[in-house]
Amino acid sequence: MRLGANSVLFGGHSMRTAFKYTALAGYDGIELSAIDGMSQHLVLDRWESLASEIRDLSQEFGLALHAMEQPSRDPARMETAFKAAAAIGIPIVNCGPGGKPDDPDEWAQLVDSLRSLSKMAGDYGVTLCVKAHVGASIYNTPTTLQAMAEIDEPAFGIDMDPSHIHRGGENPVEAIAAVISRVKHVHIRDCLGRQMNPGAPANQANGRGDIDLVGYIRVLHEHGYAGPLDLEVIGSGNLNVAQCAVIAAESRGHMQACLQACGAR
Repeated sequence: MRLGANSVLFGGHSMRTAFKYTALAGYDGIELSAIDGMSQHLVLDRWESLASEIRDLSQEFGLALHAMEQPSRDPARMETAFKAAAAIGIPIVNCGPGGKPDDPDEWAQLVDSLRSLSKMAGDYGVTLCVKAHVGASIYNTPTTLQAMAEIDEPAFGIDMDPSHIHRGGENPVEAIAAVISRVKHVHIRDCLGRQMNPGAPANQANGRGDIDLVGYIRVLHEHGYAGPLDLEVIGSGNLNVAQCAVIAAESRGHMQACLQACGAR
C-alpha cells in the first residue's frame, strides 16, 4: 500500500504548502483536490497552466501523484478532469455518486452516468472511482455491490471511505471485505460518533475516533491491495499550517502503525 494524503487538508493554503507538509509528514504520495470551494489546488478551469507546476512539485518533494478528487458527475466537467489527469500523470479520478437513497429513478440515472463516464475514463487511460456516501444513491455495502454488478467497465472502480460506512451504521471492516474485489482506491479518516458529517478536522485524524482502522487496513493487506491509501480530512480550510500538519503527521504515524501491526510493513 502507498500512503498519501488529499491536499484538501491544506485547502486554505497553497498547493506548494500541501506538497511540502505532506512530504514532511512522511507520505509516499498525494491526492490532488479539485474540489471547488474547498481548495485552489488543481483548478480544472486552468489545469493546463498548472500541469507543469504539479509535475515539478511531485518531483521536488518526492510525492507520487496518487489520484484526483473531483466530486461532480457532470460529463463536461469529468472529461476535463480526465484530460487533466492523463496529461499530468494522475491515474485515478475519484468522484461522488450524488443522487439520493433508495430512489429507483435516481439509481437508473446514476448507473447510466457512471457507465458512460467509465468508458470515457478508459478512453483517456485513467480509472474512475466512486465511493459510498452518506445520503447519496450509493450509501452502503448493498448499494455498492449493486453498482459493482451493474457497471462492468474495466476503467470503473470502487473508492472506499470507512467514515461514510461507519456513519451509515455499518462495520467498515466487514464492508471493505465485501467489496475488495473492485477497490482501486481507498480514502481513510476516523470519525467520532455516527452523525451525518465527519466531525471536526482534528477528530478525523486516524486514531481519534471510533473506527477500527487497524482491522480495516488488515483486510486490505490480507487481500493483497497495493493501491493508494489516502487520508481525506475536510472542513480544515480555516486551520493554520501547523494545525493541518499535525493532523497529517498524526494520521501518517497511525497508518504506519496499522501497517506494521498487520505485517504489511
